[in-house]
Amino acid sequence: MERYSGPLLTRQLAVLLLAQRDSGALSWTASMDLGRNRDLVKLTADTWQWREHHYPYPVGLKDRTIHFWDGEDFVPVSRYSGALIKLVPGEWDVPTFEIDGIKMLPTARESPLDDARRKVALVQPAGKTVLDTCGGLGYFATCALEAGAMQVRSFERNADVLWLRSINPWSPDANAHADRFSVQHANVLEAIDTLADASFGAALHDPPRFGIAGELYSAAFYAQLARVLKRGARLFHYTGTPNKLSSGRDLPREVARRLQTVGFKAEPAMDGVLAIRR
Repeated sequence: MERYSGPLLTRQLAVLLLAQRDSGALSWTASMDLGRNRDLVKLTADTWQWREHHYPYPVGLKDRTIHFWDGEDFVPVSRYSGALIKLVPGEWDVPTFEIDGIKMLPTARESPLDDARRKVALVQPAGKTVLDTCGGLGYFATCALEAGAMQVRSFERNADVLWLRSINPWSPDANAHADRFSVQHANVLEAIDTLADASFGAALHDPPRFGIAGELYSAAFYAQLARVLKRGARLFHYTGTPNKLSSGRDLPREVARRLQTVGFKAEPAMDGVLAIRR
């Protein structure tokens, strides 16, 4: 999928852009790619120029929304095909995403990329082939590559999420890491059957919440993870703590016990479980 290279605007950024024009400024230095870079923006009465391209001034942008240039207008980075999937800004430059209004990545204490970086460090990916089961926006893969992973093999079943990745400048670029990184449009529940025994030195498992993807928390799937991981390989499994306040449920400990039955040593860590293949 071709990566988007145009500007990305929020309502707040559009307000600042218009304020610069109205002040009489002829240029402005700002980030038009969610904080990845700061560039010179040239301003005229009717258009603004960024990286050699001219754009009309945006109007009517929505709150809590990132907008991209579709060739005619600035439109939300969102799609609906049974569920509304949307790239969402926050207090950090690095965005998260939502499915039907449910935030898919933690952002309360730090950026989702920094959160991913701490979790990836738990599996010690340097020099290893890493399985990334549910790729999402690709932040686990980015951090594993940064940490020196020899190879990252990622799976993502949702085509709309892959489309978000093609627009999000913080998602990994498969072309830039072609020798070390691949992402496959596939459901890992099925694709894992095609993976060779003991072919991965580490794994990152960040499935959708238990209520909508319980099969990815099953002993049968964990047995497949045990099969494809080498002895001593580390696995970080995000679980969150659903229903902990309402019912006292301890999902991380449930998952740790289930992982132990199929060949892992496992214990809760951060907002999930850290397991080691025996």
